[in-house]
Amino acid sequence: MAAIPFGDMKRQYAALRPELDAAAARVLASGWYILGPEVRAFEEAFAAYCGAAYCVGVGNGTEALYLAMVALGVGPGDEVITVANAAVYEPLTILQTGARPVFVDVDARTHTLDPALLEAAITPRTRALMPVHLYGRMADMAAIIAIAERHQLPIIEDCAQAHGAAFGGQRAGSIGACGCFSFYPSKNLGALGDGGAVVTNDPELAERLRTLREYGWSPRYYLVAPNGINSRLDELQAALLHAKLPHLDGWNARRRAIARRYNELLAGLPLALPELPIDDAEHIFHLYVVATPRREQLQASLQERGVGAVVHYPLPAHLQPIYQGLAAPGSLPVTERLAHEVLSLPIYPELTDDEVDAVAAAVREALA
Repeated sequence: MAAIPFGDMKRQYAALRPELDAAAARVLASGWYILGPEVRAFEEAFAAYCGAAYCVGVGNGTEALYLAMVALGVGPGDEVITVANAAVYEPLTILQTGARPVFVDVDARTHTLDPALLEAAITPRTRALMPVHLYGRMADMAAIIAIAERHQLPIIEDCAQAHGAAFGGQRAGSIGACGCFSFYPSKNLGALGDGGAVVTNDPELAERLRTLREYGWSPRYYLVAPNGINSRLDELQAALLHAKLPHLDGWNARRRAIARRYNELLAGLPLALPELPIDDAEHIFHLYVVATPRREQLQASLQERGVGAVVHYPLPAHLQPIYQGLAAPGSLPVTERLAHEVLSLPIYPELTDDEVDAVAAAVREALA
């Protein structure tokens, strides 16, 4: 069969070429390329989309996490609770603040932070909670908020894979103290380069973020914060993101339709399938992730058939050699098991029904 890549961003550009070319041309002709009217317009639009009062555009999603923690006062000697199954972005940024990451295992069904284990991880040094809305599914925010309020701890939502996801009628990023987004090109809302943002309902926090993203200046050239960095969303990426934003809900709906089709076609196989949206959680399927102990065999078989399939993620953060000592091997059993079983199948709005059917057929053949 024809090759089906894991992702193909050329398809989206082709569909939106007139809009994106016009946005880029407008910026190029303006002569203003950093923190100008395009950034302000996108910040306002994205804040409104998320149901938040403020949005602060930054250089990328990783820096969004760092800046959010610094703005909330996280620093040396503190602890931030998060998960270990979302690559290394969370512990990387926590350590950059001088704080220590504390890992909690994930729920086997949702692959997000298990609230039943959260309270036991809180200590007098805990300064913030950082749940990750992984693969496009929201963490159990109702349970996490109840615990956070009991202990008077701010929540930093990692929304890098959750553009438009919702929980209890509230969109990702608007529920905690702040939400951190990545606009890496493959995200549900992706730039044509790097980009990120922090959204919040707190005006003081928003102002601190604006200061910190530009060296700690306030006003220009006058340093008022010692731990600011250079992390600015540029005008070109802001204009492109603003042009794409009206399409996001439609793209997310298409992703859910593909997920439903996969679930129907793959039913009955020895394969753990992601649950479709249940209760008050809305999954926007940034990734469609299955799980099987035969992961390597399945991935290799799909590659032979021309189907791109990727592991998100193969080595939990606490087992990375550079992070030895943060948590003992075996201490996060669900996280560690899933790291050996998860496999992401192609899912993007431009994927055709015929291609979805072909991927499902290849999976069924591989597991026959």
